[in-house]
Amino acid sequence: MSTEESFETKITNAKAILEKLMDPALPMNESVKAYEEGMKELRVAEKMLQDAQLQIQIIKNQEQ
Repeated sequence: MSTEESFETKITNAKAILEKLMDPALPMNESVKAYEEGMKELRVAEKMLQDAQLQIQIIKNQEQ
């Protein structure tokens, strides 16, 4: 796993984890671990999105 994954990779990882969570045969302890991992991926993706929005706002402000 690279130290800096892309936003798209984070979203893809979260989707894969969601698919895993939909398996009714998944034991509870694995479900909890998968949920935690998925939420971590989504938090990182959300931070990346916020950072990109901030950069766009800064660029817009510089152009004015």
